[in-house]
Amino acid sequence: MKIFECGFCQHALFFENYVCENCGHLSGYRDGDQTMVTFAPVEGLLVSDREGLRYRYCKNQEHGVCNWLLDVTDPHDYCTACQLNRTIPLLSNHDNFENWKHLEVAKHRLVYQLQRLGLPLDSKLVNEDGLCFDFVEQLGNPKLMTGHASGVITILLREADSVVREQTRKQFLEPYRTLIGHLRHEVGHYFWDRLIATDDRALAKFRASFGDERLDYSEALQAFYQTGAPDDWQASHISKYSSSHPWEDWAETWAHYLHIMDMVETAYFFGVGVHPVGAPDAMIAEIPFDPYTTHDFRAIIDICVPLSYAVNSINRAMGISDVYPFVISPPVRDKLLFIHELLLPLR
Repeated sequence: MKIFECGFCQHALFFENYVCENCGHLSGYRDGDQTMVTFAPVEGLLVSDREGLRYRYCKNQEHGVCNWLLDVTDPHDYCTACQLNRTIPLLSNHDNFENWKHLEVAKHRLVYQLQRLGLPLDSKLVNEDGLCFDFVEQLGNPKLMTGHASGVITILLREADSVVREQTRKQFLEPYRTLIGHLRHEVGHYFWDRLIATDDRALAKFRASFGDERLDYSEALQAFYQTGAPDDWQASHISKYSSSHPWEDWAETWAHYLHIMDMVETAYFFGVGVHPVGAPDAMIAEIPFDPYTTHDFRAIIDICVPLSYAVNSINRAMGISDVYPFVISPPVRDKLLFIHELLLPLR
């Protein structure tokens, strides 16, 4: 994530800020140029501090779940991120409302990143080939699960409950389970349909790296849940689950590509570097570029490895789990490189 600042007093702003905590000016995110815009606190009127342009908030601002802006002449009520919502929970239920707020934070960060990559984000509500989100309760229906189908990404509200999520993580022996991780994984399935399935050249390269997706999906998942991952899964996969089927390998690797890009982007904008005392050169990381502007993914990985090691070490010093508890083997690097090169023409 980039660093944002108030247009009036230059104080730092978080991506989710509705107001500058230093000067009190209102703030909102303009996704057209990925900028935080600030306004003098005048009731009912948003005139930007720097440009004098007029805006209004997305309608979901009234629920405190969106600070994205619309031009005052825009015919839509909702921003480009909230236009992707097909189903939201019953908000009169307090737990539903709190869980939905957490999901919206993760979804807006996802949309920010997909826009930085230049990916198409048409709403399925207006384009059948587009994307939409259903944030739903399971309500005793065991067939309703988090997943993706034909552009519809379903996320169970319980995933936003940190206690339930941690219990599930332990149940499935996962090292990492987060809302942004779920969203990145599921949107990976959607973009497989958009970027791989309809392109014979990309499909051939996919099969060379990830395997043949024509392997029966249901049988493969059933076998995975019965016997688990092979003992040597880490030699060629980023996670145990990614070994279950080429589609899941793609979605897991796609999610990790987004993890890595976001981590390196954030470190770049904060000027973070890693210079361990007495360590080999391989553990030194300078970050001289925004990862979304470079073609060289190997350079991004060379930064990510020492960066994640340093951050993981800080977390361990505080008794907290690793931020990035994964090993990137050479075959996984090749899969990540494939994704990077696939997306380059879109920027």
